[in-house]
Amino acid sequence: MKPVVLVVIDGLTPSMFEAADTPAIRFLAEHGTYRRATSTFPSLTPVCLSSIATGSHPDVHEIPHLVWWHRGEQRIVEYGSSFGAVRAAGIARSLRDTVIDLNAKHLSRRAETIYEALEATGLTAGAINITCYRGTTRHLPTIPGVPAVYGPKRFFFYSLYESDKTGAPIAVRNRALGSIDAYAASVGRWLVTRDGFDFLVYYLPDYDFASHVTGPDSAHEALARSDAAIAALMDAAGGPDEFLERYAVIVCSDHGQSHVEQVARLDAGDDLVTASNRAGMVYTDDPRGVAERLDAQPAAGIVLFQEDGNVIVRRDGDEDPALLDTVPDGQTRAAAALRNPNAGEVLVSAAPGWEFSDLAGRDHLGGGSHGSLERADSEVPMLVVGLDEPPASITGIKETVLRNFGLFPAAPGGKDAQ
Repeated sequence: MKPVVLVVIDGLTPSMFEAADTPAIRFLAEHGTYRRATSTFPSLTPVCLSSIATGSHPDVHEIPHLVWWHRGEQRIVEYGSSFGAVRAAGIARSLRDTVIDLNAKHLSRRAETIYEALEATGLTAGAINITCYRGTTRHLPTIPGVPAVYGPKRFFFYSLYESDKTGAPIAVRNRALGSIDAYAASVGRWLVTRDGFDFLVYYLPDYDFASHVTGPDSAHEALARSDAAIAALMDAAGGPDEFLERYAVIVCSDHGQSHVEQVARLDAGDDLVTASNRAGMVYTDDPRGVAERLDAQPAAGIVLFQEDGNVIVRRDGDEDPALLDTVPDGQTRAAAALRNPNAGEVLVSAAPGWEFSDLAGRDHLGGGSHGSLERADSEVPMLVVGLDEPPASITGIKETVLRNFGLFPAAPGGKDAQ
């Protein structure tokens, strides 16, 4: 029963992973078992990372999108579609939503995180930079005036929260050149040299940042930096072979990416729309009417709503649940997204090549984006080393890790037990 390192390279596509000639990733691939797995829907980072951490889809963890309407507080929640979108929603409010309230208030208490499950048994969990981090240990900020948060025992979040003094450089000094992944590498090296965890989430977001600019299979320099961050863990253990003697490893991404060729504003008349990247939601009293009007918008691909308890699926005027059979695990992901109490009544998966502009009108035209049900956005690389077969979905990562420690997941909302 080895400690487990979960490496999440944000936005890494299966094709990019499979073609990677970077030494650390190649070494792990040669010693592990690989498959293409499925993300969740919407395939957007806050939703996906919450699914990884809780082992559940959005109907359980209740994080619906990058941007959504908070019915209870009658306001927009914006987790960071773009700086312009954050400014439009209110910088202070958006930062609090993203850094603190996603975990403290928005993430459902029915969804036990992997950190909570492991530490309830006396194991030590760690997390570096992942936005879904809810745990049981109180952490004070490094900056006065910022609220304390609850995370795993070993917790490091973009230099803002640090459970231990590691000497790591400031995380956000130059993201375009990989400073966040470099921060993770410094912290990870410190933890490995001290055997500081039983489970560690090693989240590397800089690849996704670059891929949004250059396109899904073009961010080679960023992948090399991510690989260097993985190599830093190996070096801290004494080398690649020594690293695998000490740790079991999972390498995956949270979602894929698509090329953005055209951009549109998702228009639903007088109804409230929250959209960014390649997914949108409409909050409305007339779901069918909205869905039918969206038939005329070429950017709208698969459109979903519920009627008499049934999932209704439309695309280009056709209405047929079998449309979901054309995308990975479409039936399960669509139904789960619709059951999320924070989601809009109508969910829109962008058509191939299209992206929806965000609150500030920002987009990734000419680069990469994600969020839809389509295969390019929804498939992720999934590699395991020293564990059982790789899970078929990012929602299966939690179970894979727990079983390594002799724990068996309960039903969603329940507690895990030996």
